[in-house]
Amino acid sequence: MAKEAPEQEEIKDASPEGLEENVSSEVGEDDFCEVEDSMEEELNTLKDENGSLKDQLLRKTADFENYRKRMLREKQDTVKFGNQEILKDLIEVIDNFERALNASNDSKDFDSFYDGISMIEQQFTNMLSSKYNLTKMTDSGEEYDPNCHEALMMEENGDVTVPTVMEIYQTGYLLHDRVLRPAKVKVGKPAAEAAGDEENNSAADEAADA
Repeated sequence: MAKEAPEQEEIKDASPEGLEENVSSEVGEDDFCEVEDSMEEELNTLKDENGSLKDQLLRKTADFENYRKRMLREKQDTVKFGNQEILKDLIEVIDNFERALNASNDSKDFDSFYDGISMIEQQFTNMLSSKYNLTKMTDSGEEYDPNCHEALMMEENGDVTVPTVMEIYQTGYLLHDRVLRPAKVKVGKPAAEAAGDEENNSAADEAADA
């Protein structure tokens, strides 16, 4: 029994109470306080940083939302008032028409009225060309171009060597060198081409009869 006492004492020293007493003997209360203060200071710093970041996030979110709303309003205004410049120019043309009509009430001179309308048409055309690059296609006599012309009628013409615009039924327009509206025209076909078409049609008819 005398040999068991030292073993019990050793086990007691290895218990949590014994370990705490050993640590306490090595680390003083002042050291614990310093560690605790340091941890608390670091925690407060992290809290301050977290609060600052949260505030920045809220500000950025609010700024972005305001930006989004402003862009939406500007887009709506662009769609709503996007044609205001050309409409201002059209108003001036309308003013000129009103002046011409008022003048025709005072004077029944058809020639003067016609000259006034012609001047307005010229002014209108020049305005569209200079400000908006909207130009008329050239008059009849040019080579037929299916990209620019819509052929409403074709007839044989011995004076042309290539398909040629002979008459314009509706004026075509270009916007920045792009066809906005093709011209509706009558096309003159060379006589040789017309004869070739007739031969092809005759050959097709004979093949159909056979």
